Amino acid sequence: TFVVKFFQRNGRPYPISSEDNLKVEITQGSYAIPSSTELGGCDPRSANTARVQFTAKRSGSYCISILIGPNPTHIRGSPFTDIYFLPTHPSPQETGFINYCSTVVCTEKTPHALFIKLRDKYGNLCPISQDFDASDDFAVDLVEMSTGKPIHSAFYWDIQPSLSRIALVLRLDNEGLYSAIVSYRGSALKNGEFSIIVLNSTESALVQKHSSKKSQTSGFCAKLMTQNNDRLNKPKRVFCYISPKQLTIKEYILKIIPKRIVTFRLCPSTKFQFSKSDNQSPSDDNNTDLSNQLLIIDDGCQPPVELMSDERNVIAATFTQFLLNNIGGSETFKDKQDFFYSEVRKYHQKSFHEKHQIRIDRQNLLESSIKATKSLTTSDWCKNFELQFIGELGVDWGGLRREWFELLSGALFDPNQSDLFQRFKNDRQGLVQPNPKSQFKLKYYEFAGKIVGKCLYESALGSSYRQLVRARFSRSFLAQLIGLRVHYKYFERDDPDLYVSKIKYIIDNDVEDMELYFSEDEYDMSSGKLIRTIDLIPNGSKVKVTNANKLQYLDALALYRLSTSVREPIEHFLKGLNDLIPDNLLCIFDENELELLMCGSGNYSISEFKANHAVSCGNYEFRKILDWFWTAVSNFTDEEMARLLQFTTGCSQLPPGGFQELNPKFHITSAPTFGVLPTAHTCFNQICLPEYDSYEQFERALRIAITEGGEGFGMI
Repeated sequence: TFVVKFFQRNGRPYPISSEDNLKVEITQGSYAIPSSTELGGCDPRSANTARVQFTAKRSGSYCISILIGPNPTHIRGSPFTDIYFLPTHPSPQETGFINYCSTVVCTEKTPHALFIKLRDKYGNLCPISQDFDASDDFAVDLVEMSTGKPIHSAFYWDIQPSLSRIALVLRLDNEGLYSAIVSYRGSALKNGEFSIIVLNSTESALVQKHSSKKSQTSGFCAKLMTQNNDRLNKPKRVFCYISPKQLTIKEYILKIIPKRIVTFRLCPSTKFQFSKSDNQSPSDDNNTDLSNQLLIIDDGCQPPVELMSDERNVIAATFTQFLLNNIGGSETFKDKQDFFYSEVRKYHQKSFHEKHQIRIDRQNLLESSIKATKSLTTSDWCKNFELQFIGELGVDWGGLRREWFELLSGALFDPNQSDLFQRFKNDRQGLVQPNPKSQFKLKYYEFAGKIVGKCLYESALGSSYRQLVRARFSRSFLAQLIGLRVHYKYFERDDPDLYVSKIKYIIDNDVEDMELYFSEDEYDMSSGKLIRTIDLIPNGSKVKVTNANKLQYLDALALYRLSTSVREPIEHFLKGLNDLIPDNLLCIFDENELELLMCGSGNYSISEFKANHAVSCGNYEFRKILDWFWTAVSNFTDEEMARLLQFTTGCSQLPPGGFQELNPKFHITSAPTFGVLPTAHTCFNQICLPEYDSYEQFERALRIAITEGGEGFGMI
């Protein structure tokens, strides 16, 4: 907050009012900072004051310009440029490890450094002085998992002011498995929880040797304790083989004939769990030794398996090193996204992004799009599509292409436009997944997959080419795109009505008297007649649901409704998608990250919008229009915000990083007209606002423009 006092030439106070056209502009680099100005006050002694408030979220140099009069003139000293804001105190919600990984592999008695960058609540990097003592503010809770014993004095801090970071240096003397939680002033860091595998020097060299070769497959001996959710009466001798793509468990019949038992994909969704065996008693002398051998593997796609192995830590460490190599060395979404884009560019490095003209009939959008692209090779799909809508004069400088992707997303994924996809909940907020009763041929799903792949490829080329998919995909559909197992918990988000009316009721109540069986009845929607009964498991119509197996029944129901019934559409969708994007790259994300990658942000922050836009024309009249614009936008629903984005940028979804990743920035400029509808140039993310007599006229014109003027191109 700062106060400006106004005086006449003779030194007497000058009572400031709205008629004086006071204007305060605050900028930080290219960013315009929103502010509020309060003139005068109840006390006559403050009649000559203006109180200005703003929030400086970014550290750095600021410029404040204060202008007054009908022809705005700077007051004495304006613009004020010698203003610098420092970061505030570090925030544990923003401070975290660089290149974070949930599992850290170390060698005993060897220092291992993990780097932390301190950031304030707005994400600004906090400077570090040479005399900074991290032990005063940071705490590390280190526990040996097998015994639960806390470990002290196994780490120290190294301050690196020149790199604006501090290093947590681990030095553990004994091999084993540890858990760590790092906190700042009593609050855990945003990624401050992780596991630590400590190997001896021989094991460490072995893991390094295994993971350094791309084609290397490593084998380890183990005992299989469970299979298909059943505990084996006698542990089975098996071998674990780890390659850069998968972990396979095999047994050998007659010691020479290999038989595969289960395969886990080498991706972040495959989780390792370490816990004590159920059949061990506390009095067992070998309790600690056995707990050091136990390894549970679960990928979310198939029943988890439980293993016992003397090489448990080496297995987990080898898997972790392969995984880090596959995802670029970090588990944060931003790092994985950057790695994904880099790998996509490498995968298509022999394809040239030259222009390829496509003519589309707007009145027959889907069919003409399929016809225009049916003969294209994978290399052709990597070209820069230059769109021309038949019968329209628009020239494609990027805006037509973005509009085509936007309209095509609606034609493919909006159930109101086609029945390729369906909603379980019949409203605009319902999530969509493939429709098992669609009238369209399977080739349409393959085309839909190619369009999503094309959007991801274009996004990998840089922000100026970024394309987003306008769709709200169900979580179960996204999970299947990355190979995850579907289970009943997906109903809660995908089909909330069914979850509340049936799934949750079965979970919370006794089912013994419900006469439920492992089958699903299918009815005709128009007549209500029973068409057929589908067994969810072999002979399911004869297997009664009990309290003991009701969760298995719900999983089987989810598998049928969300997966089995739409298997062919999903397979063809993946065929088209994987033509452009390899499945091993998609698998580095979970289903929520995949939606963010493909569809961008669906939540709109007005404060973020105000902090990430550009304005042209600074006269007083336009300032009034700009104030009206922000007033209108602040009252928009999410749908209206999406329409505003579609009208101005050609796409209703934001990039993963929100408004700050729009390129060019959202640009607001004045139009040399009066009383007509606003116009837009989607190639430049620019909206042009005319002048109006009143706010009511402005708001009505803006709503009409974004609602009815969001499609079609005439002249540039």
